[in-house]
Amino acid sequence: MEETSVDAVEALRRLSFAVATSAFQIEGARTEDGRGRSIWDDFVDTPGTVIDGSTAEPGPDSYHRSREDVALLRELGVDRYRFSISWTRIIPDGGAGTPTNTKGLDYYDRLVDQILEAGVVPEPTLYHWDLPAPLEAAGGWLNRGTAFRLGDYAAVVASRLGDRVSHWYTINEPASTALQGYALDELAPARGLLFDALPSVHHQLLAHGLAAEILREYGAVQAAPALNHSLILPASDTEADLAAGAALDTIMNRLFADPLLLGTYPDLEGFGAAMPIKTGDMELISRTTEIYGLNYYNPITATASDGPLPFAMVPTEGAATTGFGPMWPIRPDTLRDFLIDMSDRYGSALPPIVIAENGAAFPEPARCSEEIADGDRISYLRSHLTAVCEAMEAGVRVDGYTVWSLLDNFEWADGFTQRFGLVHVDMDTGERTPKASFRWLRDLIAAVRS
Repeated sequence: MEETSVDAVEALRRLSFAVATSAFQIEGARTEDGRGRSIWDDFVDTPGTVIDGSTAEPGPDSYHRSREDVALLRELGVDRYRFSISWTRIIPDGGAGTPTNTKGLDYYDRLVDQILEAGVVPEPTLYHWDLPAPLEAAGGWLNRGTAFRLGDYAAVVASRLGDRVSHWYTINEPASTALQGYALDELAPARGLLFDALPSVHHQLLAHGLAAEILREYGAVQAAPALNHSLILPASDTEADLAAGAALDTIMNRLFADPLLLGTYPDLEGFGAAMPIKTGDMELISRTTEIYGLNYYNPITATASDGPLPFAMVPTEGAATTGFGPMWPIRPDTLRDFLIDMSDRYGSALPPIVIAENGAAFPEPARCSEEIADGDRISYLRSHLTAVCEAMEAGVRVDGYTVWSLLDNFEWADGFTQRFGLVHVDMDTGERTPKASFRWLRDLIAAVRS
């Protein structure tokens, strides 16, 4: 980073650097080698759900081009690679006792070996949104049994990879699954249940607890969820807006952090919901995690609402925005403030934080013949890394920083219209072209390691 203080340089040297991807977004090969259907196959195959009508096929086609991706990791010089394993490639229908798909395990076995050969630590995520469709038909994350199916799946994967993989993420962004997928209809499975969706939170956190115990039995030294959080900004200092902000903070942040770190849920009485807790659940959920995986992109400004929700999300005044528009404001200072607030709020209960995702999408061409000069992305990453360093200088322990994403990919309901990658991908040919941001991060990592 230019004009970096001595303290910031020392903070950067304490960070491990990583990049991230997820299986459904980059692999392609949706029907190949025994892979089953997930809720995202059902979502994208429903007309009108994906903005550009795309289906993630073939996309970056990493199922066939993993060696190219690993070569990029080597060139970038990252310490770690966070990728995800497709549940439906391993257990096609997701159920207990059903046959394991050997070809799926073979793919990830080869991928792990390739990553290790590149001198990079593999960090698989067990669950990154791609729930097997038969499990959703049986109730999905509203069904307690789904948590135990994730445990079964964790055992299968760990028995194959645990001799070489010791750093795991259990489950990605349970807030997005619960709030956008079950409460609303923005993401799969698009249930639109509002606060009746809250049991899906508990079952996902229970799934994390079950999976983490199993992974540790196979030698894991890290088994943590990756939780997406946002600093909540009340639209004004009126009593109504402050209350709206507090409600959204509860639903977006404390609903996930409190049970993991404190062993209790925040007060949900005002939401008319109760969690389906059984004996032993909270102890399992709150067993010590080695890190706190934090995905952070932007703050959210909240105002009071008379609608079915007690808050509404509105643009953040005066903030620049990413390619997603006004609801994705760029305010790196809020990452610093959120990290400090987490440290103040949870104290010694908070383990070292790893930024498990941070990045930005901007308008870019579908094809390119030379390096894309993505200065906006460089500015975003630089300013957010600066914010991380400022939090570290204020006493917050942050051990790692992960850029989303290594590659342009299928961006869920936005299809191929949004590009997060450090590397441009032609979705028709699969050709990979590193952007200026790739070169910037490569040079930064080399500089802080020197």
